[in-house]
Amino acid sequence: MDTLSSLSNAQGMLLITFLMVETFMVASAGNFNKDVDITWGDSRGKILNNGQLLTLSLDKASGTVTAYYLKSQGSSWDEIDFEFLGNLSGDPYVVHTNVYTKGKGGREQQFYLWFDPTADFHTYSILWNPGHVIFYVDDRPIREFKNLESVGIPYPKNQPMRMYCSLWNADDWATRGGLVKTDWSQAPFTASFRNFTANACVLSNGVSSCSSNASSNNAWFSQELDSSSQKVLKWVQKNYMVYNYCKDAKRFPEGLPVECTVRNRKQIKI
Repeated sequence: MDTLSSLSNAQGMLLITFLMVETFMVASAGNFNKDVDITWGDSRGKILNNGQLLTLSLDKASGTVTAYYLKSQGSSWDEIDFEFLGNLSGDPYVVHTNVYTKGKGGREQQFYLWFDPTADFHTYSILWNPGHVIFYVDDRPIREFKNLESVGIPYPKNQPMRMYCSLWNADDWATRGGLVKTDWSQAPFTASFRNFTANACVLSNGVSSCSSNASSNNAWFSQELDSSSQKVLKWVQKNYMVYNYCKDAKRFPEGLPVECTVRNRKQIKI
């Protein structure tokens, strides 16, 4: 991992949107000088264009992971991962998603993208509210993780999370299960971000900025997938999902995780 960027005031449940492209491009919008801290990486993270563009630099492609994720603090942390795996030239790009609750992850789902993410900026969004976590690509839902606490499945709702971005070497697993190693002769590789927006409940002195009831200003707090969005979700998963932990019986010889067997139940209502 070469650089790590954290949004200092994005805490609590939120709707978060990022436009990202895995190549250098000139962009306009947002102000990363105000909202982002570059915490390490030996100057490989740069804020350019008067705060309108954030770039992270490492390697060209295979073996690298561009990560955009939410994470709480401590040894029993919650985390919501949106990761973009490096590839060999000509291979499809893979989006890797995961959800951690109380320090436990292992809920990976992976998808091919239906476009080349290095050719232009695209929008990647996370909706996190008390009912579910939804991952979006260009406003299309690709994954839903429901709140199923009613059947004993932990859900990330009690810990404030910050947003992080990083670009790091993960050639022990990222490309073809680690068979393809990072080709450092092709460096540098650059991930560029622009147009960041967040609508969040901010935690201050133990008190959330959001009331218990959603209002017109934070409708995302009770947002659900309508019938049209559910159809899009099923279409994406049918045509582009390449790994689903809920179908990996070899990985779980003693039985699939509980949420995999109850996924058709309704989640907790807000």
